[in-house]
Amino acid sequence: MDRTIQRYLAEIGRKGGRKSRRKLDPETARAMVRVREARRAYRRFYAMCFWSYRKDLKIGPDDVEWVAETLKKNGDMRAWKAAGRLCR
Repeated sequence: MDRTIQRYLAEIGRKGGRKSRRKLDPETARAMVRVREARRAYRRFYAMCFWSYRKDLKIGPDDVEWVAETLKKNGDMRAWKAAGRLCR
């Protein structure tokens, strides 16, 4: 393998290793996952449950409960289950 390519790959590996070593406390990590899942549910069930809101609405940590409630109120069984996963 060419030395230039080896150096390039080594540098990429070093950068990736540094970025992936961040420390999160468990509570913060769980909150991040809940927000990610709420955003995913908002996009997935937009036509069924959230059609009256902006399509590009930014879902944040304070909106997770609202997304879950709206899924339960306006959705079908799949939406209800998605809401249940948000409320754990």
